[in-house]
Amino acid sequence: MSTQTVNKEEWTKKLMEALKEVYDPEIPVDIVNLGLIYDLKISDEGDVYLKLGLTAPGCPVVDDLVYTVQEVVKETVPARNVDVDIDMETQWSPLKMSSEGREKFKKLYGYDIVEMWIQTYGLPEEQNASQNQGS
Repeated sequence: MSTQTVNKEEWTKKLMEALKEVYDPEIPVDIVNLGLIYDLKISDEGDVYLKLGLTAPGCPVVDDLVYTVQEVVKETVPARNVDVDIDMETQWSPLKMSSEGREKFKKLYGYDIVEMWIQTYGLPEEQNASQNQGS
């Protein structure tokens, strides 16, 4: 890679768009709209770091997912290094999904997974507090 400065904003847009082509093995919605990208950092030198969540702990195809994400990053931007971490600590829930992800899920399964999740488990405390402030 040349000594040009990396345009982090441009790279972020390109990467987030490209990662919409990577699908979770359990729920046929892309990892961006599922809310599985917990962190994306791009250094001035062109190093890309991604922290991913999983929809299910102990996902049997986690290595395939990491490999696919690394390849998509390499094909999308001239990254110097690509580091993909799996976050085993943060539990994923449908509340992390984008509105586009929710719509895709509704079309596939015929129900709103977020509404069902809230009816079953309720909202986390921090979301209850922020919703109460807005009313």
